[in-house]
Amino acid sequence: MKTVIQTKDAPAAIGPYSQAVRVGDTVYLSGQIGLDPQTTQLADGLEAQAQRVFRNLEAVAKAAGLGFEHAVRMTIYLTDLAHFPKINEIQAQFMREPYPARATVGVAQLPRGALVEIDLVLHAG
Repeated sequence: MKTVIQTKDAPAAIGPYSQAVRVGDTVYLSGQIGLDPQTTQLADGLEAQAQRVFRNLEAVAKAAGLGFEHAVRMTIYLTDLAHFPKINEIQAQFMREPYPARATVGVAQLPRGALVEIDLVLHAG
């Protein structure tokens, strides 16, 4: 059985998908870009977008009754892999060890011209 997780503290889905879906003890968070949930405007620049992405993911995790300490898998999508060191720095501001398993992928484009998108898998067990 799957349960949809939704919160107004993160941007509403901009397509036919859920902010997150819980299946048993696992919660799958859809990719977040740096949209402000109140204004739906994209933050300016990589650092601001990345911080907004982590705050959005944190809000969805909280709506599921979990936090970043439950993160087991993360995928980061970057339009410029030169931003890899900055993303590492920003992730360390929001997450503590043990860090989730992670992949970072260079992509040509992201929705709304975003510079970074991150999805996350959480496990409650």
